[in-house]
Amino acid sequence: MGSAACTPCHAEVVAAWRRSPMHQMTRLPESAEIRAPFDGREIQFKGDRARLERLGDERFIRVVSKDQTEHLYRVTRVIGGRHREDFAGVEVASTEPSATVMGDPHAELILPLSYVFESASFRLKGYSVMVGERPGLRAGGVWNQTCIFCHNTVPYFDDLWGALHGAGAPRYQGEVVDRVLPRGRQLAYTFTDESSLLRELDDEMSLLARAPGGPPRPSTWPAVEAAIRDSDPRSKLRQAMGISSARFGPEHFVEIGIGCEACHGGSREHVDDPRVHPTFEPRAAFLEIDAPSGEKAGLSAAEWQNRACARCHQVLFSRYSRTWEGGSRRVPEEAGGSHITSGEGRDFLLGGCARAMTCTTCHDPHGEDRKESLARLSTPAGNGVCTKCHSSFADAAALRAHAHHEPGGAGGACVACHMPRKNMGLGYALTRYHRIGSPTDVARIEGDRPMECALCHADKTVGAMLADISRLWGRHYDPAAMLRLYGSLDANVLMATIARGHAHEQAAAMGAAGEQRFQPAAQAVARQMTANTYPLVRYYAAAALAAITGKPLPAQLGDGDGDLGAGPPGNERPVSRPVQHPASDPRDDDD
Repeated sequence: MGSAACTPCHAEVVAAWRRSPMHQMTRLPESAEIRAPFDGREIQFKGDRARLERLGDERFIRVVSKDQTEHLYRVTRVIGGRHREDFAGVEVASTEPSATVMGDPHAELILPLSYVFESASFRLKGYSVMVGERPGLRAGGVWNQTCIFCHNTVPYFDDLWGALHGAGAPRYQGEVVDRVLPRGRQLAYTFTDESSLLRELDDEMSLLARAPGGPPRPSTWPAVEAAIRDSDPRSKLRQAMGISSARFGPEHFVEIGIGCEACHGGSREHVDDPRVHPTFEPRAAFLEIDAPSGEKAGLSAAEWQNRACARCHQVLFSRYSRTWEGGSRRVPEEAGGSHITSGEGRDFLLGGCARAMTCTTCHDPHGEDRKESLARLSTPAGNGVCTKCHSSFADAAALRAHAHHEPGGAGGACVACHMPRKNMGLGYALTRYHRIGSPTDVARIEGDRPMECALCHADKTVGAMLADISRLWGRHYDPAAMLRLYGSLDANVLMATIARGHAHEQAAAMGAAGEQRFQPAAQAVARQMTANTYPLVRYYAAAALAAITGKPLPAQLGDGDGDLGAGPPGNERPVSRPVQHPASDPRDDDD
C-alpha cells in the first residue's frame, strides 16, 4: 500500500517517519537535501581524479583515470544521510539534459565516492567495511542488483525465496537473517501449499519482466515463460532469483526508501479492514516457519519484532569472515557477533535478552534517535531498561556487589560491561556491541582481543586483568589460550592487541586507546596508519592518534587513500606516495 495509506489514521507517526534518516535511506537527487559539496572540487586517489559538478538540480561525478580515460556519471540516487552519503548513477555522454546514456539505462552504477559527515570529507566507496586496497576510482556494481532490498521497501515475499529453496540456493539480494545465524538459532522456512507458491512465483516473475506500465521486456520474457512452465518449486525458485537479480528495479518498490511495510506485514489487509492488524511474523497460505527441531518455532512477539529489524541489520554482504568470540561467518556453528555497524539486529538475536526486549526499547522506530536519550542509556540513569527484568540489581548495594564498580559512576551503567563499545561505527568512533553478554564469558576472554575490561582500563596488563577477574568474579581461564592471544601475561592488553590482533580487534584496541588518551600506545597506533592491510582500520588509527596527541592529522594517511580532501575548488590536498598492500578480492562488497 505504501506509507501514504497509513497517514489518515497515523498522521503524527508518518510525519515523524518522513523526516527520519531511515525513511530517507534512498533519495532522488533533484528533491533531496544533499550535504556532499558538488561545487567543482576535484578529488584525487592513486593517480585518478574525480570532479564533483552541479548543473541546476542535477549532479555529476566526472572520473579521469591515470591513463586519462574519462567517464561522466549523472547521479540518480543518494543513499544514506545519517552518517554519510553514497551515490548511484548512470554514465552519460555530457551534462546536457538530453545527453545519451551510455550502456543500459536501467543499470545504475554505484559511484566511487562516499561523503563522511564526521570528517566533512570524501572517502572511497567501499572503505566503510573491511575490504583491502582498491586500485583507483572505479564505478562499482549495479545498484539495483546489489543493495536495494535493504535500502528501500520491497515485497517481503521476494526476500524469502532463498530460505524457501534451502541448501544450494543461488546468492541474490533477498536473504533472511538465518543464513548468518548459528544453526541452533536458525528457523526453517518451508512451503506447505505447492500450488499456491507456484502461482505466487509466476505472478511475481511476470511483474518483474514488464517495463513500467508497459508490455514484457523482450530480453526477459523468454526466461519467465520457461519458468512458468516449470512445475518443480525449487527449480522455479532458482529461476525467480535469477530474474529478480537481473530485473528488480525501482519501478518494483513498494516505495523508495524505508516505508511502513518494510517492517509491518499485511498492510493491504489492514487498510481494507483496520481490525486486521499488521504483523512482524511472515505469513502466507503456503508458508510454515519451524524451529530446527521440526517443532513450531513459538517465537515471542519481541523476537518476531527483532527479526524484522534484523532483515537488514545483519551485515549481509561482508566478505570479512572473522567475528567476535573468535568465530567465522563462513562456519555457522562458530559465528559470533559482527564487528561493524549494521549488524546490531543479528547480534542482538545472539544474546539472552531478545526474547523479552525489543530493539525499540532503546531505539525510536519511527523517527531519529535523540542523542540525549541514547547518552542517558549509557549512564546508570539508563539502568531501568535492564532492571525491568533484572530487578535484583535495582538496589545500589546489589549493583555494587554485582558490578564491583560504584553504582553512580561510569562502571555502574549496565551497558558499560554488557554492551561494550568495541564495534566500528560508520564514522571513525566505536559503537556498542549488541550481543548482550558478560565481559567475563569464556568465549570473550579466550576468543577475543582485547579483553573488554581494557576498553575502559587501558593501563592494565594481561596478568593483572586476569587477576582482577579472578579476585572479583572467581573466574579462571586457560593460560595457554591467553599466551596464544597476547604473547605474554606481562603485556599491556591494548598494545598487545594492536601488535598481534586481527584487524577488527586492532580497531577496537586503537579506538579505546584514543578514547582514554593512552599515550604509551601512540607509536604502535602510528604504525598502523600505514602498515595495516585494511584501509578502514587505518582510519581508526588516524582518529585514535589524533585523540591521543590532541593534534588533528592531515586527511591523507600516507598512502593516498585517507579521507579525500574536501576543501573548496583550487585547494585540493596533494596525494601522498602509495604504500603497497595486498590487492583486494574483486568479490568484496560494501555494506
